[in-house]
Amino acid sequence: MSTSLIVLAAGQGTRMNSDRPKVLHELGGVPLFAHALGAGRALEPERVVLVTGHGSAAVAKAARALDPEIEVVVQEEQLGTAHAVAQARDALDGADGDAVVLYGDTPFISGETLGAMQAARATGADIVVLGFEAADPGRYGRLVVEGGQLHRIVEFKDASATERAIALCNSGVVAADSALLFDLIDAVGNDNAAGEYYLTDIVEVARGRGLSAVVVTCDEAETLGINTRAELAAAEAQFQAMKRAEAVANGVTLVAPETVFFAFDTWIGRDALIEPNVVFGPGVTVESGARIRAFSHLEGAHGSRDAVVGPYARLRPGAELAEGAKVGNFVEIKNAEIAPGAKVNHLTYIGDAFVGAE
Repeated sequence: MSTSLIVLAAGQGTRMNSDRPKVLHELGGVPLFAHALGAGRALEPERVVLVTGHGSAAVAKAARALDPEIEVVVQEEQLGTAHAVAQARDALDGADGDAVVLYGDTPFISGETLGAMQAARATGADIVVLGFEAADPGRYGRLVVEGGQLHRIVEFKDASATERAIALCNSGVVAADSALLFDLIDAVGNDNAAGEYYLTDIVEVARGRGLSAVVVTCDEAETLGINTRAELAAAEAQFQAMKRAEAVANGVTLVAPETVFFAFDTWIGRDALIEPNVVFGPGVTVESGARIRAFSHLEGAHGSRDAVVGPYARLRPGAELAEGAKVGNFVEIKNAEIAPGAKVNHLTYIGDAFVGAE
Protein backbone atom coordinates (compact mmCIF):
# COMPACT_ATOMS: atom_id res chain seq x y z
CA MET A 1 0.00 0.00 0.00
CA SER A 2 1.45 3.38 -1.00
CA THR A 3 1.51 6.28 1.44
CA SER A 4 1.45 10.07 1.09
CA LEU A 5 2.39 12.59 3.77
CA ILE A 6 0.52 15.78 4.55
CA VAL A 7 2.56 18.02 6.84
CA LEU A 8 0.71 21.00 8.32
CA ALA A 9 2.94 24.06 8.58
CA ALA A 10 0.61 27.03 8.13
CA GLY A 11 0.45 28.51 11.62
CA GLN A 12 1.88 31.92 12.46
CA GLY A 13 3.05 30.92 15.91
CA THR A 14 2.22 34.23 17.59
CA ARG A 15 3.47 32.99 20.95
CA MET A 16 6.98 32.69 19.51
CA ASN A 17 7.04 36.52 19.40
CA SER A 18 8.83 36.41 16.05
CA ASP A 19 8.53 37.70 12.50
CA ARG A 20 9.72 34.29 11.30
CA PRO A 21 7.15 31.53 10.65
CA LYS A 22 7.14 29.13 13.58
CA VAL A 23 8.16 26.08 11.53
CA LEU A 24 11.33 27.88 10.34
CA HIS A 25 12.72 28.14 13.85
CA GLU A 26 15.53 25.63 14.09
CA LEU A 27 15.89 22.47 16.13
CA GLY A 28 19.08 20.51 15.72
CA GLY A 29 20.25 22.97 13.07
CA VAL A 30 17.30 22.50 10.71
CA PRO A 31 13.78 23.98 10.48
CA LEU A 32 11.24 22.41 12.82
CA PHE A 33 9.22 20.87 10.00
CA ALA A 34 12.28 18.96 8.74
CA HIS A 35 11.92 16.62 11.71
CA ALA A 36 8.38 15.66 10.69
CA LEU A 37 9.59 15.07 7.14
CA GLY A 38 12.43 12.91 8.47
CA ALA A 39 10.10 10.74 10.53
CA GLY A 40 7.70 10.41 7.61
CA ARG A 41 10.44 9.08 5.34
CA ALA A 42 10.30 5.84 7.35
CA LEU A 43 7.01 5.17 5.52
CA GLU A 44 8.71 5.61 2.11
CA PRO A 45 6.01 8.07 0.97
CA GLU A 46 5.05 8.32 -2.67
CA ARG A 47 4.13 11.99 -2.31
CA VAL A 48 4.83 14.64 0.33
CA VAL A 49 2.66 17.75 0.64
CA LEU A 50 3.55 20.67 2.89
CA VAL A 51 0.63 22.95 3.77
CA THR A 52 1.92 26.47 4.36
CA GLY A 53 0.29 29.72 5.39
CA HIS A 54 2.08 32.47 7.27
CA GLY A 55 5.35 33.24 5.47
CA SER A 56 4.54 30.67 2.81
CA ALA A 57 7.26 31.81 0.37
CA ALA A 58 10.02 31.45 2.97
CA VAL A 59 8.70 28.10 4.17
CA ALA A 60 8.43 26.82 0.58
CA LYS A 61 12.02 27.88 -0.16
CA ALA A 62 13.31 26.06 2.92
CA ALA A 63 11.23 22.99 2.10
CA ARG A 64 12.50 22.71 -1.47
CA ALA A 65 16.09 23.07 -0.25
CA LEU A 66 15.47 19.95 1.85
CA ASP A 67 13.41 18.05 -0.72
CA PRO A 68 13.15 19.36 -4.30
CA GLU A 69 10.27 16.94 -4.96
CA ILE A 70 8.03 18.21 -2.17
CA GLU A 71 4.62 19.65 -3.10
CA VAL A 72 3.90 22.96 -1.38
CA VAL A 73 0.35 24.31 -1.08
CA VAL A 74 -1.00 27.40 0.68
CA GLN A 75 -3.81 27.70 3.21
CA GLU A 76 -4.80 31.31 2.59
CA GLU A 77 -7.14 31.48 5.60
CA GLN A 78 -6.49 29.54 8.80
CA LEU A 79 -9.92 27.98 9.37
CA GLY A 80 -8.87 24.88 11.30
CA THR A 81 -6.97 21.66 10.85
CA ALA A 82 -9.57 19.97 8.62
CA HIS A 83 -9.51 22.99 6.34
CA ALA A 84 -5.69 22.85 6.30
CA VAL A 85 -5.65 19.18 5.27
CA ALA A 86 -8.23 19.90 2.57
CA GLN A 87 -5.71 22.19 0.86
CA ALA A 88 -3.67 19.08 -0.05
CA ARG A 89 -6.53 17.55 -2.05
CA ASP A 90 -5.40 18.71 -5.50
CA ALA A 91 -1.75 17.83 -4.82
CA LEU A 92 -2.81 14.27 -3.99
CA ASP A 93 -5.22 13.92 -6.90
CA GLY A 94 -4.84 10.43 -8.31
CA ALA A 95 -2.75 9.20 -5.37
CA ASP A 96 -3.62 5.69 -4.25
CA GLY A 97 -3.27 4.35 -0.74
CA ASP A 98 -3.08 6.15 2.58
CA ALA A 99 -2.47 9.68 3.71
CA VAL A 100 -0.75 10.41 7.02
CA VAL A 101 -1.22 13.84 8.58
CA LEU A 102 1.77 15.21 10.52
CA TYR A 103 2.52 18.57 12.11
CA GLY A 104 5.48 20.78 11.33
CA ASP A 105 5.75 21.96 14.93
CA THR A 106 5.76 18.46 16.45
CA PRO A 107 9.31 17.21 15.86
CA PHE A 108 9.64 14.04 17.93
CA ILE A 109 7.12 11.62 16.40
CA SER A 110 9.27 8.62 15.53
CA GLY A 111 9.38 6.52 12.40
CA GLU A 112 8.64 3.48 14.57
CA THR A 113 5.44 5.07 15.83
CA LEU A 114 4.32 5.88 12.30
CA GLY A 115 5.11 2.29 11.36
CA ALA A 116 2.79 1.10 14.14
CA MET A 117 0.03 3.29 12.73
CA GLN A 118 0.65 1.87 9.28
CA ALA A 119 0.41 -1.66 10.71
CA ALA A 120 -2.93 -0.81 12.36
CA ARG A 121 -4.24 0.37 9.01
CA ALA A 122 -3.08 -2.88 7.43
CA THR A 123 -5.17 -4.86 9.93
CA GLY A 124 -8.33 -3.16 8.70
CA ALA A 125 -8.93 -0.02 10.77
CA ASP A 126 -10.43 2.70 8.58
CA ILE A 127 -8.94 5.52 10.64
CA VAL A 128 -5.92 5.37 12.94
CA VAL A 129 -5.31 8.17 15.43
CA LEU A 130 -2.12 8.60 17.44
CA GLY A 131 -2.78 9.12 21.14
CA PHE A 132 -0.82 9.32 24.37
CA GLU A 133 -1.45 9.04 28.09
CA ALA A 134 -0.80 12.53 29.45
CA ALA A 135 0.64 13.11 32.90
CA ASP A 136 -1.26 16.40 32.90
CA PRO A 137 -3.94 16.33 30.17
CA GLY A 138 -4.46 20.08 30.41
CA ARG A 139 -6.06 21.50 27.27
CA TYR A 140 -5.39 18.55 24.96
CA GLY A 141 -8.25 17.00 23.01
CA ARG A 142 -9.53 13.80 24.65
CA LEU A 143 -9.92 10.41 22.95
CA VAL A 144 -13.18 8.71 23.88
CA VAL A 145 -12.63 4.95 23.49
CA GLU A 146 -15.20 2.24 24.14
CA GLY A 147 -14.65 -1.46 23.58
CA GLY A 148 -11.32 -0.89 21.85
CA GLN A 149 -12.87 1.46 19.29
CA LEU A 150 -12.34 5.21 19.12
CA HIS A 151 -15.79 6.80 19.15
CA ARG A 152 -14.92 10.48 19.03
CA ILE A 153 -12.31 13.11 19.79
CA VAL A 154 -13.45 16.00 21.94
CA GLU A 155 -11.56 19.29 21.99
CA PHE A 156 -10.98 20.62 25.50
CA LYS A 157 -13.15 23.69 24.92
CA ASP A 158 -16.09 21.47 24.00
CA ALA A 159 -15.50 18.64 26.51
CA SER A 160 -17.76 17.83 29.44
CA ALA A 161 -16.36 17.41 32.96
CA THR A 162 -16.43 13.63 32.49
CA GLU A 163 -14.57 13.85 29.19
CA ARG A 164 -11.99 16.22 30.64
CA ALA A 165 -11.16 13.54 33.23
CA ILE A 166 -9.91 11.24 30.43
CA ALA A 167 -6.10 11.01 30.33
CA LEU A 168 -5.86 9.52 26.82
CA CYS A 169 -5.14 12.53 24.63
CA ASN A 170 -4.97 13.36 20.95
CA SER A 171 -1.65 14.05 19.23
CA GLY A 172 -3.34 15.20 16.03
CA VAL A 173 -1.57 12.62 13.87
CA VAL A 174 -4.00 10.67 11.69
CA ALA A 175 -3.75 7.92 9.07
CA ALA A 176 -6.53 6.92 6.66
CA ASP A 177 -7.17 6.06 3.06
CA SER A 178 -6.49 9.26 1.12
CA ALA A 179 -9.83 9.37 -0.72
CA LEU A 180 -11.74 8.56 2.47
CA LEU A 181 -9.89 11.26 4.39
CA PHE A 182 -10.99 14.01 2.01
CA ASP A 183 -14.52 12.61 1.81
CA LEU A 184 -14.83 12.74 5.59
CA ILE A 185 -13.41 16.25 5.70
CA ASP A 186 -16.14 17.38 3.32
CA ALA A 187 -18.69 16.40 5.98
CA VAL A 188 -17.00 18.32 8.81
CA GLY A 189 -18.72 21.48 10.04
CA ASN A 190 -17.58 24.33 12.26
CA ASP A 191 -20.30 24.32 14.91
CA ASN A 192 -17.95 24.46 17.90
CA ALA A 193 -16.60 26.96 20.41
CA ALA A 194 -13.79 28.13 18.09
CA GLY A 195 -15.84 28.19 14.88
CA GLU A 196 -13.17 26.10 13.15
CA TYR A 197 -13.18 22.98 11.00
CA TYR A 198 -11.52 20.37 13.23
CA LEU A 199 -9.76 17.38 11.69
CA THR A 200 -10.69 15.51 14.86
CA ASP A 201 -14.36 15.55 13.80
CA ILE A 202 -13.69 13.03 11.03
CA VAL A 203 -13.78 10.27 13.64
CA GLU A 204 -17.38 10.96 14.64
CA VAL A 205 -18.38 11.32 10.98
CA ALA A 206 -16.73 7.99 10.16
CA ARG A 207 -18.37 6.22 13.11
CA GLY A 208 -21.73 7.53 11.94
CA ARG A 209 -21.11 5.75 8.64
CA GLY A 210 -20.26 2.48 10.35
CA LEU A 211 -16.51 2.80 9.77
CA SER A 212 -13.91 1.82 12.36
CA ALA A 213 -11.41 4.02 14.18
CA VAL A 214 -8.65 2.89 16.54
CA VAL A 215 -5.94 4.49 18.64
CA VAL A 216 -2.22 3.72 18.50
CA THR A 217 -0.34 5.13 21.49
CA CYS A 218 3.16 6.49 21.90
CA ASP A 219 5.18 8.01 24.73
CA GLU A 220 4.03 11.51 25.64
CA ALA A 221 7.53 12.87 24.92
CA GLU A 222 7.05 12.12 21.21
CA THR A 223 4.06 14.43 21.02
CA LEU A 224 5.79 17.56 22.31
CA GLY A 225 4.59 20.53 20.26
CA ILE A 226 6.49 23.80 19.97
CA ASN A 227 4.52 27.00 20.61
CA THR A 228 6.91 29.24 22.54
CA ARG A 229 10.63 29.92 22.66
CA ALA A 230 10.75 28.27 26.07
CA GLU A 231 9.27 25.11 24.54
CA LEU A 232 11.76 25.37 21.67
CA ALA A 233 14.63 25.51 24.17
CA ALA A 234 13.20 22.51 26.03
CA ALA A 235 12.86 20.64 22.74
CA GLU A 236 16.48 21.41 21.85
CA ALA A 237 17.58 19.98 25.20
CA GLN A 238 15.48 16.87 24.57
CA PHE A 239 16.87 16.50 21.06
CA GLN A 240 20.48 16.84 22.23
CA ALA A 241 19.96 14.32 25.03
CA MET A 242 18.56 11.82 22.50
CA LYS A 243 21.44 12.36 20.04
CA ARG A 244 24.08 12.04 22.75
CA ALA A 245 22.58 8.82 24.04
CA GLU A 246 22.35 7.47 20.49
CA ALA A 247 26.01 8.30 19.80
CA VAL A 248 27.25 6.62 22.98
CA ALA A 249 25.10 3.54 22.28
CA ASN A 250 26.67 3.36 18.81
CA GLY A 251 30.20 3.22 20.22
CA VAL A 252 31.23 6.89 20.16
CA THR A 253 33.19 8.27 23.11
CA LEU A 254 31.91 11.62 24.38
CA VAL A 255 34.30 12.88 27.03
CA ALA A 256 31.77 15.42 28.34
CA PRO A 257 28.45 14.57 26.67
CA GLU A 258 26.54 17.56 28.02
CA THR A 259 28.92 19.95 26.17
CA VAL A 260 28.65 18.33 22.72
CA PHE A 261 25.94 19.58 20.37
CA PHE A 262 24.63 17.64 17.39
CA ALA A 263 22.66 18.54 14.28
CA PHE A 264 19.69 16.65 12.87
CA ASP A 265 21.85 14.64 10.43
CA THR A 266 25.17 14.29 12.28
CA TRP A 267 26.76 10.89 11.67
CA ILE A 268 29.74 9.66 13.73
CA GLY A 269 31.40 6.29 13.35
CA ARG A 270 32.25 3.81 16.08
CA ASP A 271 35.38 4.46 18.14
CA ALA A 272 35.48 8.13 17.23
CA LEU A 273 36.30 10.34 20.21
CA ILE A 274 34.68 13.72 20.77
CA GLU A 275 36.28 16.01 23.33
CA PRO A 276 34.37 18.69 25.29
CA ASN A 277 32.70 21.74 23.78
CA VAL A 278 32.31 20.55 20.19
CA VAL A 279 29.48 21.78 17.95
CA PHE A 280 28.30 19.88 14.87
CA GLY A 281 26.29 21.88 12.35
CA PRO A 282 24.28 20.24 9.56
CA GLY A 283 25.94 17.95 7.05
CA VAL A 284 28.78 16.48 9.10
CA THR A 285 30.09 12.92 8.91
CA VAL A 286 32.96 11.65 11.05
CA GLU A 287 34.39 8.20 10.39
CA SER A 288 35.56 5.58 12.85
CA GLY A 289 38.63 6.34 14.90
CA ALA A 290 38.62 10.07 14.22
CA ARG A 291 39.23 12.49 17.08
CA ILE A 292 37.48 15.86 17.32
CA ARG A 293 39.29 17.89 19.93
CA ALA A 294 37.88 20.51 22.25
CA PHE A 295 36.20 23.75 21.19
CA SER A 296 35.90 22.82 17.50
CA HIS A 297 33.01 23.68 15.18
CA LEU A 298 32.15 21.56 12.11
CA GLU A 299 29.53 22.15 9.43
CA GLY A 300 29.07 20.53 6.02
CA ALA A 301 32.35 18.66 6.49
CA HIS A 302 33.71 15.13 6.39
CA GLY A 303 36.43 13.64 8.57
CA SER A 304 37.81 10.30 7.45
CA ARG A 305 39.11 7.45 9.60
CA ASP A 306 41.73 8.49 12.15
CA ALA A 307 41.55 12.18 11.21
CA VAL A 308 42.22 14.69 14.00
CA VAL A 309 40.50 18.07 14.25
CA GLY A 310 41.39 20.83 16.70
CA PRO A 311 41.44 21.98 19.37
CA TYR A 312 39.84 25.29 18.44
CA ALA A 313 39.39 24.38 14.77
CA ARG A 314 36.62 25.24 12.35
CA LEU A 315 35.60 23.08 9.40
CA ARG A 316 33.22 24.88 7.05
CA PRO A 317 31.13 23.44 4.19
CA GLY A 318 33.15 21.48 1.68
CA ALA A 319 35.97 20.63 4.07
CA GLU A 320 37.19 17.08 3.37
CA LEU A 321 39.78 15.43 5.59
CA ALA A 322 41.23 12.20 4.25
CA GLU A 323 42.40 9.30 6.38
CA GLY A 324 44.85 10.33 9.07
CA ALA A 325 44.78 14.03 8.13
CA LYS A 326 45.33 16.49 10.97
CA VAL A 327 43.96 19.98 11.46
CA GLY A 328 45.34 21.79 14.49
CA ASN A 329 44.45 24.72 16.70
CA PHE A 330 43.03 27.94 15.23
CA VAL A 331 42.76 26.46 11.73
CA GLU A 332 39.82 27.14 9.41
CA ILE A 333 39.13 24.95 6.38
CA LYS A 334 36.53 25.78 3.73
CA ASN A 335 35.80 23.88 0.51
CA ALA A 336 39.19 22.22 0.58
CA GLU A 337 40.58 18.70 0.61
CA ILE A 338 43.32 17.67 3.01
CA ALA A 339 44.96 14.51 1.64
CA PRO A 340 45.86 11.37 3.65
CA GLY A 341 48.31 12.06 6.44
CA ALA A 342 48.66 15.77 5.62
CA LYS A 343 48.96 18.21 8.53
CA VAL A 344 47.67 21.76 8.89
CA ASN A 345 48.94 22.38 12.34
CA HIS A 346 47.99 25.87 13.52
CA LEU A 347 46.97 29.45 12.75
CA THR A 348 45.96 28.77 9.14
CA TYR A 349 43.10 29.46 6.74
CA ILE A 350 42.73 27.13 3.76
CA GLY A 351 39.92 27.65 1.26
CA ASP A 352 39.16 26.31 -2.22
CA ALA A 353 42.35 24.29 -2.18
CA PHE A 354 43.96 20.87 -2.15
CA VAL A 355 46.71 20.00 0.32
CA GLY A 356 48.70 16.98 -0.83
CA ALA A 357 49.56 13.84 1.06
CA GLU A 358 52.27 13.72 3.71
